Amino acid sequence: MGRDMSISTNGQTSERKSLSELAPLEAALFDIDGTLCDSDPIHFHAFRELLLEVGYNNGVPITEDDFVEKISGKHNDDIGKTLFPDWDPDKAAKFLDDKETMFRSLVPQWLKAVSGLHKLCKWVKDRGLKRAAVTNAPRPNAELMISILGLTDFFHVLVVGSECERAKPFPDPYLRALKELNASPEHTVVFEDSVSGIKAGVAAGMPVVGLTTRNPEKLLMDAGASLLIKDYENPKLWAALEEIEKFLKRNEPFAQLN
Repeated sequence: MGRDMSISTNGQTSERKSLSELAPLEAALFDIDGTLCDSDPIHFHAFRELLLEVGYNNGVPITEDDFVEKISGKHNDDIGKTLFPDWDPDKAAKFLDDKETMFRSLVPQWLKAVSGLHKLCKWVKDRGLKRAAVTNAPRPNAELMISILGLTDFFHVLVVGSECERAKPFPDPYLRALKELNASPEHTVVFEDSVSGIKAGVAAGMPVVGLTTRNPEKLLMDAGASLLIKDYENPKLWAALEEIEKFLKRNEPFAQLN
């Protein structure tokens, strides 16, 4: 794939990076919600029910378009300001805490991995790549989802946006993951499903594979995604990985983190 132009979070034009330029691949960074699993329906259900209870929007249930515009991929602090601009911050925080509690109660029954996830994770692990989960989700949510997906031992690092100076769409969480893994952005790939997450990965200097789990393809491309896939069975992804594999077989591998 050739180079294209994208816009970073600081408004400057930057080159859209190609996966083929990553060889030798050193690390893989994954968002969680919508990337490892299709969790948006669970979040949507919890928000819709609790917003009805507080009389949001005059008692009219939020739509999926409302969810995508105001909630999906965003950090809870920003969601609170968007949904409740006139509320006391503590009241908004309490609502969001209640929503996360409801979400966690539903996850064990409803959570499903994105198709092909474990196939990709095996590919990543078999090649000794460094790996991190990087999310705007609260840590209890992230740890629960990773556990249910059977990936607790897969990730070397878990980075949570609220524990960084700035959450996505700023690059801080991805920059922290690179630092903790001692990995180079020149040899690291990011997997994301949201506009804010893709912007964060691009701003951190890495190519991003965008998953069209729920968000419109145009928005993901405009955010700077290098490649769009529906899931991890997509032939375009495996063709790109095969190109990287060819380089790995011809050269000495990077030091591995097992």
